[in-house]
Amino acid sequence: MSVQTSRSNTLEESEIFHILGNDRRRAIVQLLATEPEQIDVSDVATRIAERESDTTPVPNNLYKSVYVSLQQTHLPQLEEDDVIAYDPEGKTIQPGTHFDDVLQYIDGDHDDGETVLWFHLAVSVLGLLVIVLAGLALPVLSSIDPTFVGVVVLLVVGASSLYRILS
Repeated sequence: MSVQTSRSNTLEESEIFHILGNDRRRAIVQLLATEPEQIDVSDVATRIAERESDTTPVPNNLYKSVYVSLQQTHLPQLEEDDVIAYDPEGKTIQPGTHFDDVLQYIDGDHDDGETVLWFHLAVSVLGLLVIVLAGLALPVLSSIDPTFVGVVVLLVVGASSLYRILS
């Protein structure tokens, strides 16, 4: 569908921010993420117009404006960047090669690191608790070397951070 032949395997972060910097392009990605395979462009235009409208039903001139801007600006941009695959005859779109790259930057659709931070906190608190209990000379825990526990905690936190960076 896209005529671009020099596209790299991934989008640069600045390209993704440019794509998502427009409300309508962001809405296209969000809507397409909720569909199983493809969606009609007219449905996308209707749903975007509903979001932008303060009245029900959506004024026809707003729908037409959204539809034209999708056809002339936003869909070609997204197709050029391989975010969507656009079928001009069927007037449908579906996810493209770089769709998931862009989707992960939309709020609510990516792991913003909070889960990893909670994991790191839990591992650190657990390690600290084991070290404190080992220092109290409890029968089972007194045989644990606090330095060993500290090293294990640092290795787990470091390994999970490295995994997050590389994935």
